[in-house]
Amino acid sequence: MNSRDRRTTMDTDTGLLNGGRRRVLGAAIALGAMGAVGSAPVRAQARLGKAVYGQGSIDPIFTAGYVALKSGYFTQAGLDVEYLNSQSGPRTNQMLAAGQIMFGATAGTAAPALTLAGKPAAIIFGFDRRMTYANVLVRKVDFDSGKFRSLKDLAGQRVGATQPGSVTALMAVYLMQQAGIADRVDIRPLGDLATMLAALKTGSVAATMATASMMEQAVQEGWGVAIFDGTTDAVWNEFIGGDVPGIAAYTLRETIDKRPEVVQAFVNGLVKAQDLINRSTPEEITDLVHADFMNALSKASVLKAITLYKRSVWLRDNVVTEDAYARMARIMGDGRQFSNEQMAEVPYARCVDMRFVRKARGLG
Repeated sequence: MNSRDRRTTMDTDTGLLNGGRRRVLGAAIALGAMGAVGSAPVRAQARLGKAVYGQGSIDPIFTAGYVALKSGYFTQAGLDVEYLNSQSGPRTNQMLAAGQIMFGATAGTAAPALTLAGKPAAIIFGFDRRMTYANVLVRKVDFDSGKFRSLKDLAGQRVGATQPGSVTALMAVYLMQQAGIADRVDIRPLGDLATMLAALKTGSVAATMATASMMEQAVQEGWGVAIFDGTTDAVWNEFIGGDVPGIAAYTLRETIDKRPEVVQAFVNGLVKAQDLINRSTPEEITDLVHADFMNALSKASVLKAITLYKRSVWLRDNVVTEDAYARMARIMGDGRQFSNEQMAEVPYARCVDMRFVRKARGLG
């Protein structure tokens, strides 16, 4: 097990690559590996040093980070990146605030939350345009019996989330409010995504918030059914109304101010990874990252999630817009996570910095 495998077990058509496409992708990886072992241009840029990068869980939604690591794109940009699974949004915030990591990737809500806690932070790269963890899963036996068919049926029940203050807890509150049952639901913090699935499977909770890959795994294993699937356009737009930064990479404002060249190198690596994702098939992407980063998940479930994300979830340009941020801020406000007055203190200009993505993409 290599250093990238320091992670907890987790939380997520087919067809093999033809020989030509496999050779093309293999060549790209080989070029990245050349940088990793120290070609002359990379050695010249080694002054940027090391940065620790924490991702809030193990899930296909973070594939741009996995691709950048696997293909050596951070190294090519002059940065030695150490990856770890920071396990949740709140823990990622704690680690970033404490200086244990330089960059984090978790829910887009993390940057304004950390800023309001007294550690100004900003989103520097957008992974997606939808909260793919805003889904509600129940056991198939309860669905088939008619016990739980809609969100309204969860009145008086326990619903699993990760941790207090996490985005899964926030979205649980938001969805239960939308269903008119928020005061009659017990939202239980369970820890990580694997624990949430286990609690649902054993009946410790009636339902759980779930990522797209969690839904796929439970459905594929034959025991789970989604009663709210936010990955579908119609459902998402009815409840949310448009794009929202679901997952984003972020860092402290202090890092942006004092080490902008390191931030630029980190974003350059992620942008290059996104470009590879944009021009590759889901099968190619899955083959590249599954074994090293998501082998606790079935390859079939990872492929299905990546296919969905590539089709309708991932941001091709990684730019988080002001409108998308405003929708996220509305979800966080109204007392669900913060007051509206508090959210007014963390506007887009304070908590989003797209200069690095724009520079990496030559957007000016």
